[in-house]
Amino acid sequence: QVQLVESGGGLVQAGGSLRLSCAASGRTFSNYAIGWFRQAPGKEREFVAAVPRRGIRTYYADSVKGRFTISRDNAKSTVYQQMNSLKPEDTAVYYCAAQLTSFSETYSTKHSEYDYWGQGTQVTVSS
Repeated sequence: QVQLVESGGGLVQAGGSLRLSCAASGRTFSNYAIGWFRQAPGKEREFVAAVPRRGIRTYYADSVKGRFTISRDNAKSTVYQQMNSLKPEDTAVYYCAAQLTSFSETYSTKHSEYDYWGQGTQVTVSS
């Protein structure tokens, strides 16, 4: 089992930046692809970004491409998400999730395909 703990959320003005962290413990971190998802009130959970096991390639939702950057440090069992040029529509609870995979470049945009989830961290962007 993998335990995930997100941190770094908060209140920021539009145009500002935040850096989220997702710290993992338990099983071998490098065996998991990691995704960030978010859920706003009254909306479904949506894919934000993902990084496969090796961390060489990254993938983003169109809504955050060019503004968010996901990265991972397998030695520290941590994934980061740098969020710049934040918009009010980025307001949501952000979750990191881990997907066990045998393939180094596998990732998924579907929340149902992830095995473990953190508790979430609130990001609020004021206009």
